[in-house]
Amino acid sequence: MVKMLYWHWLVLGMALSAIEIFLPTFTALWFGAGAILVGVLLLLIPSLSLAWQIGIWSVASAVATWAWFRFYRRVTLDHTKAGLGRETLLGETALVVRAPAGDKRGMLRFATPKLGAEEWQFFCAEPVEAGDRVVVEDVSGNTLIVTRH
Repeated sequence: MVKMLYWHWLVLGMALSAIEIFLPTFTALWFGAGAILVGVLLLLIPSLSLAWQIGIWSVASAVATWAWFRFYRRVTLDHTKAGLGRETLLGETALVVRAPAGDKRGMLRFATPKLGAEEWQFFCAEPVEAGDRVVVEDVSGNTLIVTRH
């Protein structure tokens, strides 16, 4: 019969944690943490059977892995649109504050600043007047291409 001593679990935990250096998933880290937990428990309760040790290691590792990915996904989701300037503007509605005249582009204003500016120059293929609402369809440099809302 195999008898695991507390330091066996601690070494296994440290080895699994060290393997994590070469893996991008953090999975081995949590199995290592589970092994270290079992090692500490075995140090406190030397009569813990092998079946309990393996059961505690399995459950602790699975719970830690599940919790990590659940927490990790929430933290890593990018709720901003940083780096997506065009996508931030597409579909937004704005108010025309100055209609285009001749070669001059019009000026529109968003309710909240977009990409650091509240007012933007725009081009619209349809005639628009000050006070009209427009929708951003595309971006060309610093000029928005809009349609009437």
